[in-house]
Amino acid sequence: MVLVGKKAPDFTAQAVINGGEFVSEFSLRDYKGKYVVLFFYPKDFTFVCPSELFAFQEALAEFESKNVQVIGVSTDTEQSHWGWLQMEKNKGGIKGVTYPLVADTNKTISANYDVLVGSWDYNDEDEMTAQGELIAYRGLFLIDKDGIVRHQLVNDLPLGRNVDEAMRIVDALQFHEEHGEVCPANWAKGKEGMKDTHEGVAEYLSNH
Repeated sequence: MVLVGKKAPDFTAQAVINGGEFVSEFSLRDYKGKYVVLFFYPKDFTFVCPSELFAFQEALAEFESKNVQVIGVSTDTEQSHWGWLQMEKNKGGIKGVTYPLVADTNKTISANYDVLVGSWDYNDEDEMTAQGELIAYRGLFLIDKDGIVRHQLVNDLPLGRNVDEAMRIVDALQFHEEHGEVCPANWAKGKEGMKDTHEGVAEYLSNH
């Protein structure tokens, strides 16, 4: 499901913020007026996931300077998030991560963003059945200040993401909003954009 251009599915769920504080009703709607980088990861206490969570933490100050709220989501419980956050990095933990980690324990957030691995159904005996682990793919969504999804990326479970690319997309959206120009291939902050016209494209290509 492509969510780009659509309203980001809202949610209210349990979460852990500031590295150890429980929040019973953490809601996406509370961040309207800010950009949001919402990313999903498969499981707590795994191996690829800490590298991503720490990469977002290392870039957190830069994201915040651009009015961006980073939010992580997995289908683990808030207690699992809390326990992992208390564990030292050299022991496989993520102590030091301070942005919110949302507990999607009923799988609805992952399902609404179409990043849920597997599915559930009922058999002929009216018993619930499941295919797959019902955990989240590595989805990432950039949501603008009006709550509209402007970018999405979904990786399979073994494939970690590039946080620098997430930052580049934030810069590209904000450049477009500020200047009204579009961002060509491999655009990066500090480079020229181009006008979204035949003449603008021709001028850009002739100069590059």
